Amino acid sequence: MRTLDVIILVVYFIGMASLGPYFSRRNRSTEGYFLGNRSFPGWLIGLSMFATSISSITFVAYPADAYKTAYLRFLPCLMLPLGIYIASHVFLPFFRKAQITSAFEYLEGRFGPVTRMYAAIAFIVGQTIRLSLILYLVALLVYEMTGLDPMICILVGGVVTSFYTITGGIEAVIWTDFIQSFLLWGGGLACLIYVIVGVDGGLGTIITTAAHDGKFMFGDLNPATGQLERSAWGFSLVDKTVIMMLLVGLTNWLTEYSSNQNVIQKYVATKNPKEAKRAIWICCLCSVPTWAFFMFLGTSLYVYFKLNPDPAALAILSGEGGRKAESILPYFVINYLPVGFSGLVIAGVLAAAMSSLSSSINAISAVGIVDVYKRHIAREKSDKHYVVAAWTLSFISSVIMIGGAACLMWAQNTTLQDTATKIGAITAGGLLGLYCLGFLTRRGDGRAVAFGIVITLTYLLWIVAVELKWLTKETALNLGFSDGWAAFLAKPMDTYYAGMVSNLLLFFVAYFLGSLIFKTRRDLDNLTVWTQNWREGEE
Repeated sequence: MRTLDVIILVVYFIGMASLGPYFSRRNRSTEGYFLGNRSFPGWLIGLSMFATSISSITFVAYPADAYKTAYLRFLPCLMLPLGIYIASHVFLPFFRKAQITSAFEYLEGRFGPVTRMYAAIAFIVGQTIRLSLILYLVALLVYEMTGLDPMICILVGGVVTSFYTITGGIEAVIWTDFIQSFLLWGGGLACLIYVIVGVDGGLGTIITTAAHDGKFMFGDLNPATGQLERSAWGFSLVDKTVIMMLLVGLTNWLTEYSSNQNVIQKYVATKNPKEAKRAIWICCLCSVPTWAFFMFLGTSLYVYFKLNPDPAALAILSGEGGRKAESILPYFVINYLPVGFSGLVIAGVLAAAMSSLSSSINAISAVGIVDVYKRHIAREKSDKHYVVAAWTLSFISSVIMIGGAACLMWAQNTTLQDTATKIGAITAGGLLGLYCLGFLTRRGDGRAVAFGIVITLTYLLWIVAVELKWLTKETALNLGFSDGWAAFLAKPMDTYYAGMVSNLLLFFVAYFLGSLIFKTRRDLDNLTVWTQNWREGEE
């Protein structure tokens, strides 16, 4: 790294860290620490939500995927507008009306405290895994770009993020997200501009060459031939088809806007329902073009190195020597960007990761305090006590994040966009199905939901066993299953669809048991779309 690059990174870290103490003076209550006293404008929350949705996975894995394959895995992104439209009319009004801090408070009123506890724990577990995954990824990237020891990268990124998140609360998270959203745009633009300038004929050549080579199609590599092939359109549980990828996207976004505390905590922190809707649509209008931009950056890198051959880039494209596609952007930054631009891109990568990490740490703290500690362990304490407890839980989350990233580093695993998608599906826990049952029906109670949770977790454990190769066809044959059943047990479906199936399982099991056996005994006033008695926009 050159001196100017180092200066840019030092200024970035100092600037981010300084926001924590600045906002710490305002955190006198849990309402202030977790929600900023519900006083934020929609445009600021929208940009914060956008920055959170763009992690280091997006910054590097999207270009890598487009560089090596085509646009199949971009399809889920296109379902965000539909997901937000549904969420703004179904989910958002309930959360705003109830003046909640945690997304899971609703579940206690609808199904009881056990269901609320399950959802809170499922969220905390999923987010803890996500924290370690993102920090590990960004440490690998910074290592490849700078040569710094990966453990130093983990410690510096983790400690700075934890410091301003713990001390500054939600206000520090939101304002750092705001700054980081521009940094990640700047880092990506620096790369794309330099690629376009380096291609004879510029943007026109990139588009025509990529189109000729099929790089814009909705397809993937055929594992047998290594060639790009267009994906089928139909329904399937074993192949990645266009329709199924769109359904995966819709499932993911509905889950995000119904049960992800990262998202819900922010849109209930706005001044009013109008600002909340403005926030989620600003997030959408920023996110979808940004994902498309990073995919196009990968496509542009493909054309750049096709017209300017580089043996190392070719090895990355072909996978020769175990080279991964995720190393293409770091390789380009190191070897082709001029002084100063490298520091900007690295700051953009860090911004993409840190915005996601800070939001998750704050959300874990909110759920842990509101749904677990305050509800079941330490009731009727002072607000100051709960603020101190929130700091403590944020600190514990940060330690687990850093420790988990270090374990991944020592295990020498390589985490790709594909793996991230699978992890998200496996840790979904059926929460979307749970919220749909609550909001959209009058059926089901805590007993019916409990049966649904058991069956859903059993199914997810089965998928985990298959994905980790604990359950193979040979294992099933040894257990006495026939050849057909053994093949099914070892590969029931593509893991991408595990989240969608888990949601359907929980919903239908709880719905039918609630209809046939466990009748609802609770007062459902204002808890379902069929029993709400307020006008939209009213609080």
